[in-house]
Amino acid sequence: MAKVFEVGLISDTHGKMRPEALLALEGCAVIFHAGDVCGEAVLEDLATVAPCHAVAGNCDADPELPLTIQQEVAGVRLLIHHGHLPVDVARFRPDVVVTGHTHVPKIEQVGSVLYVNPGSAGPRRFNLPVTVARLTISDGRPAARLIELPVA
Repeated sequence: MAKVFEVGLISDTHGKMRPEALLALEGCAVIFHAGDVCGEAVLEDLATVAPCHAVAGNCDADPELPLTIQQEVAGVRLLIHHGHLPVDVARFRPDVVVTGHTHVPKIEQVGSVLYVNPGSAGPRRFNLPVTVARLTISDGRPAARLIELPVA
């Protein structure tokens, strides 16, 4: 029987850590924040759920946050970046690319690469939903799903 890994994906919290987002990410082995964290407390809260890694977004001032993260999880190569700067994705040869920036939740398969934007889990922007995503890796195959948070 294959081991299944759950990876939490979150972006654009803009300093607001919603309890609904923490609940939606419970049970994940690791969490990746795709930028516009805007506050160390957000990462501290996420770290209570699972180990958390974050990249810098265009609104982040923390010099400790890298612009990209390359990580292999359960045999799947992940590339995480905010999406506000150009990144040569082909150079990294990822299986999954995670970005934020647009606040628009999206999952798209392009050739052999799965692109995921978990949307925004922070303050609501325009009429967009407030969302996070989960990446399930089983037998070296990633599958993503968006989770709309039940917020007013």
